[in-house]
Amino acid sequence: MSNNVFDLPPLSVAIVVFNSSLPLLEQTLQSLRVAAEKVVGSDVASLQVTIIDNGSSMEYQSGLEALRVEGLEYSLLRSLENRGFGAGHNRGIARGQGGYHLVLNPDVDVAPDALKAAISLLSADPGTVLVSPYSQGSDGQQEFLCKRYPSVLVLALRAFLPVIGRRFFATALQRYEMSDVCGADNNVHVPLASGCFMLMRKDQLVQVGGFDERYFLYFEDFDLSMRLGSLGALLYAPSVRIVHHGGYAASKGWRHLRMFASSGFRFFRQHGWRWI
Repeated sequence: MSNNVFDLPPLSVAIVVFNSSLPLLEQTLQSLRVAAEKVVGSDVASLQVTIIDNGSSMEYQSGLEALRVEGLEYSLLRSLENRGFGAGHNRGIARGQGGYHLVLNPDVDVAPDALKAAISLLSADPGTVLVSPYSQGSDGQQEFLCKRYPSVLVLALRAFLPVIGRRFFATALQRYEMSDVCGADNNVHVPLASGCFMLMRKDQLVQVGGFDERYFLYFEDFDLSMRLGSLGALLYAPSVRIVHHGGYAASKGWRHLRMFASSGFRFFRQHGWRWI
């Protein structure tokens, strides 16, 4: 790394919210503040944090305006309507000043050394275009965020089959989740990464056109992964650690299942069908 701060790239972080949990968002920002202290001035020149509100309720907006995290500056961008996760993040990408860009969920706790580890990996290898982290759920169990290319069968099992029934298809589901290789302590090149934490270079994000806004919710991260993958390697890095308090579409009701199915259809139509 350069000793001259003016030679260092900036880091921009974008977080999209839509009536999201304010206590979890505050946790996310607190963790981001701590992690940023280890990189600003040594690995990056500056930190720019933008929260994009995708048309939340007036009550939520008031709570968001009142939110303060000491030691962390961030700006708010508001949309009059919810145009989707990808559209919200594209506003954050456009606002970024170049250098590195982090797509981050509002329900993620970033480990104190996560940003330093991720930036070090990305800066060390020009052939790496994205860094994805090791993730634990709220229960402390590992979440396998990175995926192999999905099949219609696997997605249907994940969306509609009760958890108790998934044990009959454990091999197929585990292969999709890459638990055979992402359960160890080694860095792994992966085909698809999760949008809850994606560290990338802004110029490469712009080169591939950012998120495809035709995906309202779900699979926009997989689609972006496919297009970024044409430029280089997506890296799962277990040294980069987060806690993710989110959940699967199946646990969020039928409206989310419909969006999941619609976005899945678009993904397969765009990138190719795989049935089994």
